[in-house]
Amino acid sequence: MKNTINSVIAFILFSTILSSSWAESINDRDPYKHFFNETWGDMPEEIQKAKDSKKKGIVVFFEMDECPFCHYMKKNVLNKPKVQEFYRKHFLNISVDIEGDVEMVNFKGKTVKLKDFAFKEHRVRATPVIAFFDLNGKRIYRHTGKTSGVDEFMWLGEFIVKGLYKKSSFSRYKRTKRAEKKK
Repeated sequence: MKNTINSVIAFILFSTILSSSWAESINDRDPYKHFFNETWGDMPEEIQKAKDSKKKGIVVFFEMDECPFCHYMKKNVLNKPKVQEFYRKHFLNISVDIEGDVEMVNFKGKTVKLKDFAFKEHRVRATPVIAFFDLNGKRIYRHTGKTSGVDEFMWLGEFIVKGLYKKSSFSRYKRTKRAEKKK
């Protein structure tokens, strides 16, 4: 009986000590299964799919294997269920390896290598680059580098979904959101 009580007390103490971030990590999900959409690399087809699904546009996550900031985004941001649900609701999300030799069809219908799509067409030199495209294949916003975390990445998505990129800067939007969060 005494061992059972001690076990219960130990369990309660252990449960209390657990941080919310640790508890959240239990629910983390693979971004390649739950954030990124499957793609055959045909951007005109992806645009049509986005239109048919009533999405706001396409997000292209330009990355490379050795990039620590890309790994940070996948391990700490893109793996969160609330991020995955929001972005999947509003966008088709595609990963592009900026060093890839695999061929794809760009937004203009031309066959190019992934690395040429990244570097020659979108001037991606550092990663990650998170590029938002409208339903005509026009890039409407580009964010270079990792975000500070989940909040900033969610704000980036909201900034695009609400159309605020048309009249304001993301920096201004972030300042407003941070001020609201402090209240």
